[in-house]
Amino acid sequence: MLKDETASALFTEFVVEAESRLRRALTAAFGPDMGREAAAEALAYGWEHWERISKMENPAGYLYRVGRDRGRRMRPLRPMRDAAWTSSEVWFEPGLENAMRSLSERQRVVVSLVHAFDWSMSEVAELLQVSKSAVQSYERRALRKLRKRLGAAT
Repeated sequence: MLKDETASALFTEFVVEAESRLRRALTAAFGPDMGREAAAEALAYGWEHWERISKMENPAGYLYRVGRDRGRRMRPLRPMRDAAWTSSEVWFEPGLENAMRSLSERQRVVVSLVHAFDWSMSEVAELLQVSKSAVQSYERRALRKLRKRLGAAT
């Protein structure tokens, strides 16, 4: 019983530390509804396999991949749009939503985490389990694509 209580406490500690990062990354990939659902699926998987996952070097990165795989199998509930985007008080570039959809999933995640959630390149690299230079490359290509799509001067 003590072993189960210890595992439960360690998993709870992990969730407190990693849940918001995982949810934000998956929301960047799939939109608010599917992203939250994919994060919940990933954490449920994490709980079921915590004995193995807790020994990994980067359990949050592993669960990001689990959530990404689960999210790809989900049927979209509605377009990638947050309630705040539809508020008359908030202004955003009308073409941004379609421009973001034109990016690859990895580019969309990187741009969202770096520019919307203010993550460092190192934090994104750790979660995505890629090098920092790969994150920089995804960001550079994504921003170039967004500028071109939105007709913004470089």
